[in-house]
Amino acid sequence: MNYDRQTSFDKDNSTALPWFPRRIRDLDRFANKILSYGSELDADHPGFTDPVYRNRRKYFADIAYNYKHGQPLPRVDYTKEEIETWGTVFRNLTKLYKTHACREFNHGFRLLLDNCGFREDNIPQLEDVSNFLKDCTGFTLRPVAGLYSSRDFLAGLAFRVFHSTQYMRHPSKPMYTPEPDVCHELLGHVALYADPVFAQFSQEIGLASLGAPDAYIKKLATIFWFTVEYGICRQDGELKAYGAGLLSSFGELEYCLTDKPQLRDFDPVVTSSTKYSFTQFQDVYYVAESFESAKEKTIKFANSIPRPFGVRYNPYTQSIEVLDSKKQITNLMDDINSEFQILQNAVQKLKL
Repeated sequence: MNYDRQTSFDKDNSTALPWFPRRIRDLDRFANKILSYGSELDADHPGFTDPVYRNRRKYFADIAYNYKHGQPLPRVDYTKEEIETWGTVFRNLTKLYKTHACREFNHGFRLLLDNCGFREDNIPQLEDVSNFLKDCTGFTLRPVAGLYSSRDFLAGLAFRVFHSTQYMRHPSKPMYTPEPDVCHELLGHVALYADPVFAQFSQEIGLASLGAPDAYIKKLATIFWFTVEYGICRQDGELKAYGAGLLSSFGELEYCLTDKPQLRDFDPVVTSSTKYSFTQFQDVYYVAESFESAKEKTIKFANSIPRPFGVRYNPYTQSIEVLDSKKQITNLMDDINSEFQILQNAVQKLKL
């Protein structure tokens, strides 16, 4: 789909805009627009010649394909073999988290252990994790039937929706997966979506993608890769991992904090033009001073994207407001003034 050409008509100002989801229910339109589906595995995939595994993958893809916004997330009865694979990954990764993961991840992971059934012998259900994250930061999970395009995946983040797989990697290689699986999602990603600053950082990437030209979608996807997937940060003078691709890979989590890879300071302009590898450890990692710093830099980069409008997420209606008229800007300023009055009143009360 060419989003640069497909337009919608804005009734308020009679302006043709590129199509992008305006309401959270619009994410349903992505459900059948995936790049690969279920049992469609590459020839070098560990499960390629395993008909039982391929059929299981199709089962997971089908339940995600038929999911619609507002429904309970489908619960899965995982097999004994799948739970054993999860257990192997869980045991190995949790050995490294205390020393290799950032403090926000470790805090979030402890909350998942306490609230969402994260155990060596149990694969958590997306519904339970999603409800927990919603209480923390407003982020929710949504099952996905396969790989989305970068544009569609990033659009979900604008609504604080993370598209998550539910299937398990092949048991023959429990410490390896060629594509995101439930271990990658639940052990790598979700703990940080309980952190407000990280959640806002991820949403900013999603908001920047709405209506952006194709060339900038590639840049934003690359920024996502080197931050949310493979990011490193500095904390108390030490390097810590926060990217899910690192936190869900025992080998690369060890490797990334050695003196072997090249480290560079996170700069969205430079980072967005860096080539990366899907099949091997990264040659370079980008280091953020903090999530807050990374967020501010990303917002500044987003402001350089050539769009004749701005966007704002309305959490009350779970919708995207397009800011491209004087009336809309005025309404937003009124909202901000009201919030500022609340802030001023709170400050005054604290002085009493």
